[in-house]
Amino acid sequence: MDTNPNTEAGASVVDQLGRPLRDLRISVTDQCNFRCRYCMPEEIFGADYPFLQEDKLLSFDEIERLARLFVSIGVKKLRITGGEPLLRRNLPQLIQQLASIQGVEDIALTTNGSLLKRHAHDLKKAGLQRVAVSLDSLNDKTFGAINGRGFKTKPVLEGIEAAKEAGLQVKVNMVVQRGVNDQDILPMAHYFFEKGHILRFIEFMDVGNANKWRLDQVVPSKEIQEMIHKELPLEPLESNYTGEVAKRYRYKGTDKEVGFISSVTQTFCSTCTRARISADGTLYTCLFASQGTDLREQLRSDTSDQKLISFIQTTWNKREDRYSELRSNDTIKKDRKVEMSHIGG
Repeated sequence: MDTNPNTEAGASVVDQLGRPLRDLRISVTDQCNFRCRYCMPEEIFGADYPFLQEDKLLSFDEIERLARLFVSIGVKKLRITGGEPLLRRNLPQLIQQLASIQGVEDIALTTNGSLLKRHAHDLKKAGLQRVAVSLDSLNDKTFGAINGRGFKTKPVLEGIEAAKEAGLQVKVNMVVQRGVNDQDILPMAHYFFEKGHILRFIEFMDVGNANKWRLDQVVPSKEIQEMIHKELPLEPLESNYTGEVAKRYRYKGTDKEVGFISSVTQTFCSTCTRARISADGTLYTCLFASQGTDLREQLRSDTSDQKLISFIQTTWNKREDRYSELRSNDTIKKDRKVEMSHIGG
């Protein structure tokens, strides 16, 4: 019989819908050097926006402690996010600390890629395994308009190649918006097919309140898939694991892969195993949550590990979130949701 306490605890940590806790996404900053329209539009996140002061951010030791506790109750995968996580000083040190935690099977990073070339080698050396790079167009004019700062694609593309050369597994994420960058679907598919990087097309989501989301801006994954299939024939692949959010396809006759994340038109709430911790130490049990649970206060008091574990378990056990399955005009307008820049994508 398995007597590993982590296994036993992990098996018992399920929510109201029977979903286990397996993935933890940790934001290390709420700041970003981009001002993407669907995440941090300049008119809201301008020069006077009150970003978190350093003493409000979780320290690396606090993040490591939380990660250890989450792993002890079943978490297997850690993802570092932001904001733009590469703006956090000495990030490889945090990766090294997380990589030392027994039971962690995977450590990944989500980034806009603009600073990746500078840091890829050190991140890999520290223990990072995978990186997801956000890139919504290969056209500099379109990309500059989307990121709100006029950044060109070259530094991002160089960062992707630097990550590959460093030995990191690379995936590229494209958020598709009708009338904004849908004309770039095929150029992106062809480019990353040739480069051999996995490209994932993501349906535009109503995360947060700042992006002025509209359903008619969503390009369904099925439409994207059919568009690509006409030029680069596709065949479906099995999921790598239960709860994988991307539907995987292979380009016929190759081992090259493309993915589709369809959180609007083909929801996957029923298999969601992800919890998120914001940069200020708030635990969120859904990407679309309007409220979270403060962990920072307990970290900075005399709360024991066991009490913290019990608190986290209770929070997850009460979880009922399935926003995407219930999405409607009423739910979209009802509550102010946490912004993506606070908890990552």
